[in-house]
Amino acid sequence: MTGTVTEPVSGGRPLIALTSYHEPAVWGVWNDVPAALLPWTYVRQVTDAGGAPILLPPVPSAIPDVLARVDALLLTGGPDVDPARYGAPRDAATQPARPARDEAELAALAAAEERGIPVLAICRGAQLLSVARGGSLHQHLPGHAPRNPGHYDANEIRIAAGTRLAAALGESATLACAHHQGIDQVGTGLKAVAWAADGTIEGTEDPSARFVVGVQAHPEEGPDTQALFEAFVAAARWARRRPA
Repeated sequence: MTGTVTEPVSGGRPLIALTSYHEPAVWGVWNDVPAALLPWTYVRQVTDAGGAPILLPPVPSAIPDVLARVDALLLTGGPDVDPARYGAPRDAATQPARPARDEAELAALAAAEERGIPVLAICRGAQLLSVARGGSLHQHLPGHAPRNPGHYDANEIRIAAGTRLAAALGESATLACAHHQGIDQVGTGLKAVAWAADGTIEGTEDPSARFVVGVQAHPEEGPDTQALFEAFVAAARWARRRPA
């Protein structure tokens, strides 16, 4: 009947909020139009794993309403976190600040953690997760910057046994990387669980949470990383069904 609101079926796909960019974009006849956008690989991985992706633009005022309704949060890659967020002067290599995105994603993360819903944090997201808990970043790692801007480099990482990342990816994995910053001091409650050959932190987890995982690389770009998204969506499904 018109006007009737149907409640979601508890056994349906869990709702996953994916943070997104606010950037000028070009498509069709449109040129340089402000848009909320995100690479499709994030959407595909979440969908293939059984989740229902919802784009979450960097609009701070909308965050509480969205995070009250979703079952999990995916913090995606993107521009550098403002170093003022972790009390550091700006390095010459650090990108211009994006205050709205930082504010919106920090609010989303705080709401997700307050509700105890799963969080998967990728690249910038992994950095933001650590910063939100009082950690800090290396503002420039020349040896990790992509050789060709706009392309990913293959990076082999070592993963600690007995962790959620190892359960999904094994104790070593080759992942797609595109970053020039990385975690320095790990935030409170997080544990470093993966490393590059030079010791750069490539993964973090909160051992006390059901699923709070940060990955410095871009598993959404890999052909052999579906198990990570399946574990994330499974945790979201559990969160959806648990008693209030």
